[in-house]
Amino acid sequence: MQHFHPKPSVSSQAKFGKKRGNYNCGRCGLPKKGHICTVSTPVTSSSATPCNSSLSVAASAPSSVSAARCPPLRPRRALSFDDEEPDGLDPSESTAVWPQGDDLDSSGLPGNVLWDVLKRLPPSGLLTAAKVSRGWRDMTKRLWKAAEELRLRVRASVQVGFVASMLQKCPGIVNLSLVMESDLDSTMLACIAFSCPNLTFLEISVSDSAVNRITGSELGRFVADKKSLKSLKMEGCSSLGGFVLCSSSLSTIWLSDLYSHSKMVFNCPQLREISLKFSHREKGSTDLATMVEGWGRSCPRLQNIRIYSVQLSHTAVLALTAAQLRGLRMLSLVSGSDVTDASVAAIASSYPNLELLDLSGSSVSDSGISMICNVFSETLTRLLLALCPNVTSSGIQFATAQLPHLEIMDCGMTICEPDSDNSIADENNHHKLQKTSITNVHLTNQKLIIKHSCLKKLSLWGCSGLDALYLNCTQLKDLNLNSCTNLHPERLLLQCPSLENVHASGCQDMLVGAIQSQVCNAFTDLENPSPCKRLPDGSKRVRVPHLVNTELADEETKRSRKKRRLCNVLLD
Repeated sequence: MQHFHPKPSVSSQAKFGKKRGNYNCGRCGLPKKGHICTVSTPVTSSSATPCNSSLSVAASAPSSVSAARCPPLRPRRALSFDDEEPDGLDPSESTAVWPQGDDLDSSGLPGNVLWDVLKRLPPSGLLTAAKVSRGWRDMTKRLWKAAEELRLRVRASVQVGFVASMLQKCPGIVNLSLVMESDLDSTMLACIAFSCPNLTFLEISVSDSAVNRITGSELGRFVADKKSLKSLKMEGCSSLGGFVLCSSSLSTIWLSDLYSHSKMVFNCPQLREISLKFSHREKGSTDLATMVEGWGRSCPRLQNIRIYSVQLSHTAVLALTAAQLRGLRMLSLVSGSDVTDASVAAIASSYPNLELLDLSGSSVSDSGISMICNVFSETLTRLLLALCPNVTSSGIQFATAQLPHLEIMDCGMTICEPDSDNSIADENNHHKLQKTSITNVHLTNQKLIIKHSCLKKLSLWGCSGLDALYLNCTQLKDLNLNSCTNLHPERLLLQCPSLENVHASGCQDMLVGAIQSQVCNAFTDLENPSPCKRLPDGSKRVRVPHLVNTELADEETKRSRKKRRLCNVLLD
């Protein structure tokens, strides 16, 4: 039997609508009763097109203009599937607005408000928001399509298909960062190469439980195929073996955990920064001298070099100087116990324009520091000499006096007692440092006096041989005194008005109290509300009543400008 349902008449609809009461207009928000809306019909969510990017991964403001006229997207903030990452976006970073600010979606929210809310959600929140309604689902799709940066944590139970599905949601991805908790192999590289045709920056981090099984030939093919790749950073490269990387676009390469590489060739004419961190179990199978010498021909534009290897020697330094990299500005040679003062002389003669020099873990002495000061006095801004047992407080004091532009200096574990067994060095270096046969008393009870106008960060961690410290650094903001066990509280003087953080983990309680007392009471004189005035004969200063002082407002203004941020004493 067929049932006939008659359509309601216009009068019945009006009557039904009248019973529902007064509601606001869906276009302008004013009450419907007796209201004639003059706002044009809003553009539906399905017809809007992303125009301007306001979020690095998935934020672009939709408008009614065509996609061909939209300006290129600008990355602002990355989406992250890591629960430990911040879930939102700083509201101050939001700049995109909707051209039609009065548009409302089906839920009654203005389009610009909904856009600002959704772009602050993490990817998991976007996946949940897509289930609310069709309009929200369409907007989340546009957010994914506008993504230019993606940070993704791949759990141990997650398959490659999950990564592929995420990358397919972001066809315009440019910056990709993966934190692998599962094993990494060539399948993942193939997935990235297929799903990200415009990839520019790639960073792959590997957790302790994961294994990177990518070989050198597989990585070489990936780099050669990605013509737009500019930055490659990868951890856990113990399975690479010999490899040849050829690229006309790569400008940055970071490879860590390298081990037993018979052949390492970099043919990258645009390369400007390279960082190679070798495994601590490396036994000398890699020929560093041959690799470094070839950089002068294949990578002539190198500016920043960092090599972390226990196999660094004076021969490798000579090969580096023979490469004649005229644009070199930052050089870091870490854990090379065979790097001596002769190596410093070779570096100074070939690269006199260095801005950063890191010789941590080397056998450089005060004589090498003297050569550094003579050559780099006008250019050097960062000097790192941690774990250099032959450096004394006299050398450090001489360096700060002769390098006027120095901003960062690290002298951790340099001024140490000869018989001290520091666990920090074993934890951070995993290799046995060269022991010196120096038995002079200058290794203990050393005094350090530093007066500098540009120094911003000073690290003296683990300097157990330091007995007295006097600092007069107007720009110093960060001071590291961790494990300075023999520093006497009464021989500590900190005249650093800009100091913000003092690290004092492992120090004596009396020393911590002296630090807190000095940094907290350093500027009590500036907060004295009572103005003073000197007598006409200049004999003494007397307090002036507030009613007599005619420049009280100016004094308070100057005093407010001198207010400083409280210094933090960190004990963890």
